[in-house]
Amino acid sequence: MMKWGQAAAAAFQFLSRLPVKANLDYTPALFRQSVKFYPLVGAAIGLIVWIAAAGLAFVLPPLPAAALTLILWVWLTGGLHLDGWMDTADGILSYRSREQMLDIMKDSRVGAMGVIACVLLLILKFSLIYSLLVAGSNYSGLLLLPLIWSRWFMVHAMFTWPMARGKSGLAGQFKDMDRSQLWRTFLIAVILSFVAASITPLVVKDYVLLIVALLGFVIIPLMVWIAGTWLARRMNSALGGLTGDTYGALNEFLEVTAMLVLVLIYNQI
Repeated sequence: MMKWGQAAAAAFQFLSRLPVKANLDYTPALFRQSVKFYPLVGAAIGLIVWIAAAGLAFVLPPLPAAALTLILWVWLTGGLHLDGWMDTADGILSYRSREQMLDIMKDSRVGAMGVIACVLLLILKFSLIYSLLVAGSNYSGLLLLPLIWSRWFMVHAMFTWPMARGKSGLAGQFKDMDRSQLWRTFLIAVILSFVAASITPLVVKDYVLLIVALLGFVIIPLMVWIAGTWLARRMNSALGGLTGDTYGALNEFLEVTAMLVLVLIYNQI
């Protein structure tokens, strides 16, 4: 398998439960090469989730359709990012010292703050899925954007902020990432956004098409960058850097942030 193929397979195996069969040697170099395909993994998961959601909404009322869609979404990611969200909440919301926070985040047990954060996040994501299903499928391509850009920001965070545990831990696999990887990830995210916008049904008014373009290339990426930068800075201040758990927490936070933006704009159309 060519190097780019190995990198793509590594990204899919690491970030999803999609059946990508490849025997790979997970070296730090392969981890760093794989990050440029993170937005592609997000687009693939998003495509499966929203196709399933459309089918479920066709045979079921919106509420159970939204619940089953959320279950599928969590299963496709293996709960990887959700686990990071819970561990990060347990650590940072303990308001202990930096070292104690990092120790709490390493603990495989989930504490009260993690459970509360998980429940609140899932309630919000469920409500957003429900709202998007009720809005209909006229803007279906745009529903991929939260999953594309949230994963782009994970790569941006890996490059921009220091590793809280240095070379140890999962985050250490991405240490010393080349800037070219960041730009390639951004380029792939832009291309995928263009494709997502282009598959949106065109039986809409002209001003809606303008909104489609703005959402795809300005509003969603900009909001993801603003919200992600705010949260990453706060976590970096508390922990002295970022960890694998915080990358997952960023992904979950930015998915719901971008979905919330979509819902807000749908309500104005």
